[in-house]
Amino acid sequence: MKTISTAKSHGGIQGVYAHRSEACACEMTFAVFVPPQAKDGPCPVLWYLSGLTCTHQNVMDKGEYRRLAAELGMIVVCPDTSPRGDGVPDEKDNWQFGCGAGFYLDATQAPFAKNYRMYSYITQELPALIEEEFPADMSRQGIFGHSMGGHGALTIALKHPDRFRSASAFAPIVQPSTAGWSKPAFEKYLGADETSWRQYDTCALIEDGARFPEFLVDQGTADGFLDDGLRPWLLEEACDDAGMALTLRMQDGYDHSYFFISTFMDDHLRWHAKRLANT
Repeated sequence: MKTISTAKSHGGIQGVYAHRSEACACEMTFAVFVPPQAKDGPCPVLWYLSGLTCTHQNVMDKGEYRRLAAELGMIVVCPDTSPRGDGVPDEKDNWQFGCGAGFYLDATQAPFAKNYRMYSYITQELPALIEEEFPADMSRQGIFGHSMGGHGALTIALKHPDRFRSASAFAPIVQPSTAGWSKPAFEKYLGADETSWRQYDTCALIEDGARFPEFLVDQGTADGFLDDGLRPWLLEEACDDAGMALTLRMQDGYDHSYFFISTFMDDHLRWHAKRLANT
């Protein structure tokens, strides 16, 4: 691991780091905020997964999480959204696929299967690195994200309920296997057999028996992607049918941007902190 930059913020350290990823077969960059409490011992870890076109930097610059993360004593890890580099296949004219659009899955189709293994990267490789290099209490982990990253956070939580104590999302893509902006990507990454897509689809996972104690979801009513891409009512229906706890908050007048995310970031941090507290 190499350090790209560090800066003191709210008594803690905001760092940006890079390492050679075996999962993605390229160099990967990620951000970590370590709160001041880490000098006294390991701190709980909150993972933030970003959305389409983003890198680690969008939430780091616009998410406004450090003040409260420092107060609550939480490490915040912000990975990239996909593999990158000259040797990584991409569709440069398609913002919904390729670099910046890894969808937190492990691709099975050529030529993407070599690099686009974000599920393995987020669930195996990067956690091992965080545990090794940072003062992290890996027995207390939460996960959240935005849009494509909200999809990633909810699906990963459903598949690893023993690892994560909490999961939430801002404007998640709740059923990517049928949404217009994600279905083409799933077919390119995973092939034409749609049954293989279900393992990366929140609603399908719940329908197929996956469970998590509870979700918190915030969604803006003025989000331009609400009706075609996000469709939170599908998650509400799936959770209702499964008897799963969901707090879905429709936030009047808010769009899909970081103005929305930063407005409700404190709510999510406090919600996770309560569930990550030592018990």
